[in-house]
Amino acid sequence: MIVYEFKCKGKDRQYKSIDEAIQTFQFIQNKSLRYWMDNKGVGRYDLNKYVAVLAKEFSFANELNSMARQSASERAWSAISRFYDNCKKQIKGKKGFPKFKKNCRSVEYKTSSWKLSKNRKAITFTDKKGIGPLKLKGTYDLNFYDINQIKRVRLVKRADGYYCQFCIDVKIRIESEPTEKMIGLDVGINYFLADSNGITIENPKFYRKAEKQLSRANRKKTKKFKKSVKPQSKNYLKAKNRYARKHLRVSRQRKEYSKRVAYSVIQSNDLVAYEDLNVKGMLRNRHLAKSISDVGWTIFRQWLEYFGYKYGKITIAVSPQNTSQNCSNCGEKVKKSLSARTHICHHCGYIENRDINAAKNILKKALSTVGHTGTYAWGDLPSWAVGANLLFKGESVNQESHPFNEISETKV
Repeated sequence: MIVYEFKCKGKDRQYKSIDEAIQTFQFIQNKSLRYWMDNKGVGRYDLNKYVAVLAKEFSFANELNSMARQSASERAWSAISRFYDNCKKQIKGKKGFPKFKKNCRSVEYKTSSWKLSKNRKAITFTDKKGIGPLKLKGTYDLNFYDINQIKRVRLVKRADGYYCQFCIDVKIRIESEPTEKMIGLDVGINYFLADSNGITIENPKFYRKAEKQLSRANRKKTKKFKKSVKPQSKNYLKAKNRYARKHLRVSRQRKEYSKRVAYSVIQSNDLVAYEDLNVKGMLRNRHLAKSISDVGWTIFRQWLEYFGYKYGKITIAVSPQNTSQNCSNCGEKVKKSLSARTHICHHCGYIENRDINAAKNILKKALSTVGHTGTYAWGDLPSWAVGANLLFKGESVNQESHPFNEISETKV
């Protein structure tokens, strides 16, 4: 599937109705999770039945469309099923026990309670929340698709406004001509990535460049905050929104940059190898956490796997163990600290950039496991395939690399 995203234009009372729908959606999701905690042996269909009980008990829950209530329970179940899967796999550390949602930003409808206009430039929500008609601003044309192909409609709240997402059931596999090229990629902090061909791409450092503006906006927001005052003043809320919009701009810059680089890599090669990094664990390093978050390794990998699936290219994740320590020329281990940026082999005399040497080792590892590419080298599904299974049970999607059933695309 693909996901098309449009900016919603409406009146203030309509935005308040959307906020109420989102809060109700969050309430049902949390209630479903509590019901699972309090009752042993509760399954997915039991949560769907429990939603009807909530609608009878709470009038504001009954105002939300019945299929939207089911979507809320499915989101709760997606978190539960992820927890069960982690327990079965016996992963190390925390298993991801489901948590209550504190700040939900979206509400999801299925095939009812909404209607597109004839020119498909506006959408009307017909449930009892009173959202009504909203204009759709965007570059995509929904006239290319049949109404029956739209399986879900999602309203998303962001710092710069409200958005409407359409989950459309279409196949996106595209045949492309083989390039007969292979490449290994090593992501880093000094460079965004270095490949096995000796090419490096600079790290744009979007957050670092915007850090002064973010700090200034945060100080202005803090000055307007008053303790023990509820609700806060309008000036504080405006300052808070300005601060959030700046962060949103940085995240969008990072996403678009990763998207362009991943697309270029996939179009130029038939096989792409990269490290299977534990980014979540690496973020525990307080000295490097900000820089790792700024470069966006996880986003880049998701785009890489998505475009690889879309254009029929092979993407292989290999173990990062000793990729930067081993010599790509002779294979001997050459120990070096993080500060050493040049690889100098004392066994064969080979000298190369540390990141390029690692990229060559990554490609060699991938070629040694190329017979197992269907299992992505470790027997686990890639990030987009994992998201597909979860989203089919009701998980929200905000970006293209997290698919809906098969795959999804989001763009304003």
